[in-house]
Amino acid sequence: MTEKQQNIFDTALNLFAEHGVDATSTSKIAIAAGVSEGLIFRHFKNKEGLLNAILSSGMEKADAYFHAIIGEIDPKTRIKKALELPFQIDSKDYAFWRLVYTLKWQRGSIESDGMELFRASLAEAFEQLDYENPSAEARLVEAIIDGIATEVLLKDIYPKPLLECILKKYKLNKLHK
Repeated sequence: MTEKQQNIFDTALNLFAEHGVDATSTSKIAIAAGVSEGLIFRHFKNKEGLLNAILSSGMEKADAYFHAIIGEIDPKTRIKKALELPFQIDSKDYAFWRLVYTLKWQRGSIESDGMELFRASLAEAFEQLDYENPSAEARLVEAIIDGIATEVLLKDIYPKPLLECILKKYKLNKLHK
């Protein structure tokens, strides 16, 4: 990406995350980025193209997180790493994740192939540990991750006690990484 494209990309990401996609026009992005609106259209075709570029880039990062967990052989360690996921988010990526959650709430589910594999991997881990309903447990962990991420991203809370509580619930607090 050129420096100007990156500037447009970063500006749009921050405006989308702060104000929402529907409330952010390409003219607002152009003004904030200090470029012409035509330059946005030349590089990204339209607002939806720009949004898709942002989501594609971010989902590549998300899939990297998921694949690191999926590759974990020990089921307890896999579950623990999954629960720790919201705590691994770099603060410089908060705008992207705020955007993802906003879109998730406004437009429905946003999922990548990595997310589906992640969920299946969690269900498999719970199955290996003889849980009664592994799929439901995987969904519960996913909901916990979403809830903790919401607390971190939107409420700016100190979430460490939440992690300690949930690790204790699954008896994972004594596991080493």
